[in-house]
Formats: sequence, C-alpha cells, structure tokens
Amino acid sequence: MDKKTQKKPTEMPEKGRILSKPRIFFGLTLILFSAVMALSFISYLMNWKADQSQAGTMLDKTIKSSNIFGKIGDWLGNIFIFESIGIASFIIAFLFLVVGTLILKKKIFKPWKTIGHSLFFICWLPIFMGALTKGQGVLGGVYGYQIMDYLNSIIGAVGLWTVLAASILLYFILEFNLRPSSIKSKLDKINENTIGKVKSMMPDSNDDFEADEELKEEAEEDTVSRVTVSDVSNHSPNTPINTVREPEPVSVPKGFPEVPVSTDIETITTPNHTSFEAEPREVSQPVSLNISSKPIVPVSSPEEAFDIRPSAPSPAVTNTPAQDNIKFNVEVAPMIDVLDDSEKQSQELVEKHGLYDHKLDLAKFQMPPVELLKDYGSEEISINKEELEENKNKIVGLLKNFNVGIAEIKATIGPTVTLYEIVPEAGIRVAAIKKLQDDIALNLSALGIRIIAPMPGKGTIGIEVPRKNPTMVSMRSVIASQKFQNTDMDLPVVFGKTISNEVFMADLSKMPHLLMAGATGQGKSVGINAILTSLLYKKHPSELKFVMVDPKKVELSLYSKIERHYLAKLPDAEEAIITDTNKVINTLNSLCVEMDTRYDLLKNAFCKNLKEYNKKFAERKLNPENGHRYLPYIVLVVDEFADLIMTAGKEVELPIARLAQLARAVGIHLIVATQRPSVNVITGMIKANFPARAAFRVISSVDSRTILDSPGADQLIGKGDMLYFNGNEILRLQCAFVDTPEVERLAEFIGEQKGYASAFLLPEYVSEDSTSTVGAFDPNEKDALFEEAARIIVSTQQGSTSMLQRQLKLGYNRAGRIMDQLEASGIVGGFNGAKAREVIISDLHSLEQFLEDLRN
Repeated sequence: MDKKTQKKPTEMPEKGRILSKPRIFFGLTLILFSAVMALSFISYLMNWKADQSQAGTMLDKTIKSSNIFGKIGDWLGNIFIFESIGIASFIIAFLFLVVGTLILKKKIFKPWKTIGHSLFFICWLPIFMGALTKGQGVLGGVYGYQIMDYLNSIIGAVGLWTVLAASILLYFILEFNLRPSSIKSKLDKINENTIGKVKSMMPDSNDDFEADEELKEEAEEDTVSRVTVSDVSNHSPNTPINTVREPEPVSVPKGFPEVPVSTDIETITTPNHTSFEAEPREVSQPVSLNISSKPIVPVSSPEEAFDIRPSAPSPAVTNTPAQDNIKFNVEVAPMIDVLDDSEKQSQELVEKHGLYDHKLDLAKFQMPPVELLKDYGSEEISINKEELEENKNKIVGLLKNFNVGIAEIKATIGPTVTLYEIVPEAGIRVAAIKKLQDDIALNLSALGIRIIAPMPGKGTIGIEVPRKNPTMVSMRSVIASQKFQNTDMDLPVVFGKTISNEVFMADLSKMPHLLMAGATGQGKSVGINAILTSLLYKKHPSELKFVMVDPKKVELSLYSKIERHYLAKLPDAEEAIITDTNKVINTLNSLCVEMDTRYDLLKNAFCKNLKEYNKKFAERKLNPENGHRYLPYIVLVVDEFADLIMTAGKEVELPIARLAQLARAVGIHLIVATQRPSVNVITGMIKANFPARAAFRVISSVDSRTILDSPGADQLIGKGDMLYFNGNEILRLQCAFVDTPEVERLAEFIGEQKGYASAFLLPEYVSEDSTSTVGAFDPNEKDALFEEAARIIVSTQQGSTSMLQRQLKLGYNRAGRIMDQLEASGIVGGFNGAKAREVIISDLHSLEQFLEDLRN
C-alpha cells in the first residue's frame, strides 16, 4: 500500500510535464500566428493598392514589398481581405488567439460564446462595409461586395439597409436581453439595492430598535437595581473632567450594558465582553452621565434611556450653571426663486399668448412652388465610353512620352467636366505633371484643361477635361432636391452641382460675405439670380430683406415687384432698387447706421448674434417698449462694383469695408459682383473680409489670382462653369441656370400676394458733407476740403470739377458739391458748359485774405 501510494504522486506529474510541452508549443504558435495575421492585415490596408499588385509575385526577387511581413504579408492580406471578407479578417486572427489561449488552458474567453459572436460578425460585417463603401476599396472584400450587390438587385438599397439594421438590432436584443420587461426588472433591482444601501447607512435602523426592545424586556423581568454615578460637576480642579468617582457596588440587570463615560467615543460593552465602537464625535462642552435610581420603564426610543445634560465646564472654561433642557428647533429654509421679475413676466406672457410669431403680419403668405421654374426634362448624365476611352489613352500616352508613369487612372463624370484622377508611379515629381497642362490641352484638343496637383485629401492628381456634350443643370432640379428642401441652414444658397453631380449648397450666414467676379457673358448675372432665387424659396418676407444696387439698371429690375415683401430702401427713396450713385452712398451709410443700432440692441439684450437675439425676442424676454424688435436678415447685393468704385471711390469703399468687417453678427451680409477684378477695384481691405469667392471665367490668370489668389479661373469654359473658394479649397461647380422668364414668374407670384404697407425702411442718413445749395452759402457748413480745393483752383486758375476729383481723390458728387460752394462764395464763376469755370480770385494772397474773412 505504501509503495503504490508513493509511485502515483511521482508518476503523474512527470506524465503531465511530458504532455504540456506540445500544448505550450501549439498554443504559442497559434497566438504568434494571430499577431502576424493582424499586423499583416494592418500593413496591407495601408498599402493595399501596391500589395494587391504584388500578391502574385512571390518568387520575383526584383519586386520589393511594402508590407511589414514582406510578400507573405501581401499574400495573407490579398487572400483574406481582398478576395474574402475584408476587415472581418481580423476576427479570424482573433479566433486563432482564442484557440491558442484554450490550448494553454487560459480561460480568458468563453469559447462557444466567442465563436458564435465571431461567426455572426464574419457574415454581417463584410456585407455592411460593402453597402457602406458601395464596393469601393477593400473594406468589404469580394464576399461583401458580391452579397451586397446580389441583395441590392433583389430587395433594393432600402431593403438592404433594413435587413442589415434589423439583423444587428436583433443581435443586440438577444445578446443583452433588451426586452422591456427585463429592462424594467433590472431597474427595479438597482433601485432595491440602492435603498438597501441607504438603510444600512442609517444609524437608527429597525434591527437596532428591535434589539434595544429585547434588552428592555429582559431588564424588566429581572430584579431592578439602582445604579448611581456621582455627578462629575463636583470634581476637584486637579481631576480630569472625564474621571468619575468610584461608585458603590451595584448589580447590573442581565443583558443591560455597562455604560462607561467618554466624551470622544461611545463604547458599549456586552456581557460577552464584545466591544462595539461608534463613530467619533466632537462635543462642544463636557457631558456628565446621570443614571437615575428610578425603576427602568419601557421607552419609545433607545436615546430616552439616558438623561444627557450639559455638565460643568473644564477648569480652563468659566463655570456656568447646568442647563436642564435645551430647546432645539429645526427650520427648513424656503426655496429661493432664482427667476427675476422680467423672466417671470416673460414666462407668463408665453403661457398666455404663446411665442412671438414674426410671420403673423403675413400669415397667409405662400412660399413659391417649384412648378414656377422651367422643367428641362431629364438631366441624367450620359456616359460616352468612346470619349472616355479616347481621352484616357491620350492622357496615358502623352505622359508616357514625357517619361511619366501612371499606376492607376480613374474617371468621374460631371455635368460639364470629366475628372481624371491619376496615381503616378513612385519617384514621379508632381511639378513635372503640372508643367504638362498646355501639352495635355493640345493633345486632347479641348478648352479649359485644369490640373489639380495634388487633389486635397487624396493621393491623386486630377485632370479636369470638358465634355463634348455637357448636361444642363437647371434651377428646378437643384431647388427640388431633397438636400435643399430638408436643409436647416439659416440662409441656404444653392449654386449648382459639383463634378461628381452632387447638389452644392452653402450657408450665406456662415460665409459671411460673397465676392463674385467674371467676364461679361460668362454667367455672373445668372449666378446672382440663382442665389436670390434660392433665398426666396426658403425664407419668409419677415425673415429676409434685400438691398439691391444695380448700376446697369436692367439686371435686377425684375425684382421690383417684390418691393413690399422683400426689399429695403431709404425713407425718401422712390424706388427700392438703387441705380443712382449718390443714393448708393447714402444707402451704404444708412446700413452702417442700422448695423450700429442693431449692435446696441444686442448689447442691451446680452446676445452675441442675431439668432440668439431673435430667439430671446420670440420667447418674450425683450420688451418692445425699450426699442427691441424682431430683426430680419439683410442681404446687400451689388451687381457691378467696379462702376461704383470708378464714380464714387473711397465714399463707397469705406462703408463696404466697414460692413464686411462688422455686420456679420447682426445679420447683414454682402454679395458683391464685378466684371473687372483688378487690384484697384478689389482692394486688400475688401478681400480680407470676403473669405468666400465665386469666380466665373476671366480673361487672364492675373484676374484669376486677384479673385482667388490662385490661377484656374482663366481655364474655365464659360456658360456657368465656376470655381468656388471658401477659404479652404477650390471647388469646380456648374452653376444652375435660371432664365429671365422664370425670375419674372417667381416675382409675379410673390408680388400678387398681400405684402407690407411699404418696403422695409432703413434709418435715415444725414451726410456730414451735405451743404446748402448755390446762392445760400453758409461758411459754417462748408466742406472740410473747401479751403484746400480753393487753393488748388486759384493756383491752377482752372475751375474744373474733374481736376478736384483727381487732386483730392474724391467722388464726383462730393467734388461737384465743393464746386457749388466755391461758386456760392464767389471764388469761381457759374457753369460754362463744356468749358472750365472762370476763377474770380487771381492769386493765393488774395485768397488767404478772403478765407480769413470767411472764418471771421
């Protein structure tokens, strides 16, 4: 018996050690293989285009692999990711890790549950990634793309996403038991645990109360003894306050605790000599414990068994008489209402009248329907494979002639332009391809070739080639699109479509101002009409007002019918659409006054922008008696800015620059268009405050650099082909076409409806340079440049208004007013037709005496 029992313990461990060696080997091998697969997959995803082409060249030493594990990694990535299940291959690597840990008998994962979850995601994830990427790339693999394509052809895109969403939702419901009943039971369990913890933390629990009741009953059954403890108030000054005189021998009732006196920790000693210490507590003054000799009677609470009274203080403190009873009152402070009177009043008004409705004045106003715009039929892009193949061969052949190798080429067809994206071979300089722009244009026999090298956010070089048969982009198609109809932008502006045939929109309130340029006949005026049309289709008349400046007098006259709905003007102006230069100056300065007034309102309302202010006003938190009102957006549209600069100069540039700098927060936005984007028209001050620019075709690259700070606008093909720059990147768009009859129908539909009594009135502006008329000259109201102009006239002996414009850099109107003042004061003669005025004062000495008399 002893020998057998001695052999078994020695033989079994030896046998276990022999079996553990292969187990450790295979387990570690599988774990290592799992790590190799995962790292190979990651490296393959980073360089999958190169790795895919190298997957079949295992034995070719001349080809170097970009994978971290070389060609083995290329082969693993190609087999598992590209040709199989995409990124779900990482789950296979994870399963190798799980099997390896199981062989090593490390129960990190639950094997069957882990394998079940993994199989579900191996089937579901490739289909999901294939539907998400639409077969582009390798994230879904061949399996994901094929299944996605098959399901898409049978049940459609909506059905495919419904199946994917339903399957993943069912998975989570079954896995996490997300039924309503189970959720409710879990919440009830959490509440019970929370209540239990709170009860356990309470000092006076029911269990303690019941235990005290049992002690009291036992004390009543036994013989009642009298326990007396001497009052510690009679202690000597040299004795510590917590020292108690030795009591006479007394018998303590059975089960009743012995209670020693302590000022720091209450200690209750049971007959079984078990000590329970309560939490330390601070005592403001010494406490004496008096246990009366009366029979012990049942009490309602454990605290009533002891009579605790303040005792005499320590020697360091002045002795005061003991207080028998301390009256302790607890009062709960009432809730303080944090709402002030104004907020209470606003809440009462909202409850009584509801939120302020700014549309109430024109409650029956109907937004224009899409049917007002012309339907040009189907606008689907037709694919001409012969043209694509021909252009591709020409591009590849030309680049090959210049020793520029191409690894890949892809074409994206837009309504007007086809974008060819090329991936150059390694070692090819981007500048070498940029220099070939003219050669490519010559080889393709096309106008408007534009090379984007490199494309923002992509590792490709783009070549934009105009199509032979472009597709029209109508205004109706972009207005009727779901993207425009469902937008939540404050001032949505739809320009047209991108190269990828997607509707392009921008928020004018975020731009916040737009600068447009383009040569005559290239679509600039159509672009302005497209912007105005999109705003009219989206904003109510109470929310938006236009200030239109049209020096041409014919471009914006179509909108005169909507004057009482959407236009704004000066109080004394006859027409809302401004064509006179003098009125333009007053209108711009009036807008500056409106801007300053709005800033004062925002400051008093403690708001940062117009949106916050209008929200507060709608919630009736702002009192109209204090000047507050609902503020609509104001959009200033200038059709030909160069003409204003030529005729008015600084008098126009300064208020425009001031509005561009400050007016964004108060809801005033600018749209400025010009045919000639030269530096003396679009100055540095204006460009700095117009981050959003739209460039149609211009004549030279210098004009393109002026408007966009980069070339490209001179390579456009016209007819609405445009470049949009938002401060980050330049996008090529095809502007939507809206014809004059469409604008007329839109204006008539709005104008026939009930409008306001008049146009939106801007604040009246009184010019500082305004003077009296000729014949009523007042020396106190003369122009600030009156004396300098007089010296120029007398020194040259030439009474010319144009000379004053050149010498003093003034606009025509101000120079004319100064000349009228000079005539009224007697320095020059009257108007003499085409000839210059007569100068009455002959020399500067006489002029100085004359000016001195005027001052006095």
